[in-house]
Amino acid sequence: MAQRTHLGDADCAIAQALDVVGDWWTLLIVRDAARGLYRFDELQRELGMSRKVLAERLKLLVEAGVLSREPYQERPVRHEYRLTPRGRGLLPVLVALQDWGDTWVLGEGEMTATTDEASREAERVHALRGTRVPELLLPDRFGELSDPVADTPFTVLYCFPGAYARAESYPPGWAGIPGATGCTFESCIYRDQLAEFTAAGATVHGVSTQRPDEQREFADRERLRFPLLSDAELTLTAALRLPTFRAAGTSRIKRLTLVVDRDRTVREVIYPIQDIEASVQTALATVRSADRPAAG
Repeated sequence: MAQRTHLGDADCAIAQALDVVGDWWTLLIVRDAARGLYRFDELQRELGMSRKVLAERLKLLVEAGVLSREPYQERPVRHEYRLTPRGRGLLPVLVALQDWGDTWVLGEGEMTATTDEASREAERVHALRGTRVPELLLPDRFGELSDPVADTPFTVLYCFPGAYARAESYPPGWAGIPGATGCTFESCIYRDQLAEFTAAGATVHGVSTQRPDEQREFADRERLRFPLLSDAELTLTAALRLPTFRAAGTSRIKRLTLVVDRDRTVREVIYPIQDIEASVQTALATVRSADRPAAG
């Protein structure tokens, strides 16, 4: 692989990293591989780049160990391009770039755990309707890997910035971040209405970027009877390009709710959430009304 850095950059990790992922197309390929687009034609169609340039960038990323090239068809031989552990290590970089763009390019430079209904960030999140959640696994609060999409007619994924068992565990200034507070309230509403979601054929999963041990302590205190899943590695966040903000050195998912069907298709998106209780009722109404024949 040709080196573009100067001799003086030999010990600079930033320069060396940019030698691998330092152009527009390369990071977008990594972004789309994280979203579940693994095949050449899928990537070419999504990115709109020439086949020659795409082939060159894929070759570079395979040589750099960011992607692996795995056959999925014998006649003719065709390959998929999957993120390696080294490639997945770039997910926080992608999320940080998105956060910076949402805050400083599309936004006004303010740290917030929500957005305006008419924002371009909200438009991006609402565009998740009709898309599929890629197959991936997240650790639950006991550290066991679990699919965020359950084998029930519907899964309600409510994503929240962070909830802790002890008040001193919250980052400094948490209460002053717009949209950050209310995570305990939200979880308890889902807890209290869990039987209604179950009766409607829906499984409830809470998702945050907290560590599993933090989630376990919180769930035990609040006696939650549904899984909390940890996206500390930002796997789901990068796959769906979920909006984030940073607090106490950690990327945190902004408060939003997705209703996903058994086929992994996003049926409803609730974002921004300005009224937590109303958002839970909207999720419940969605799963109750889905696939029911209209009255004739």
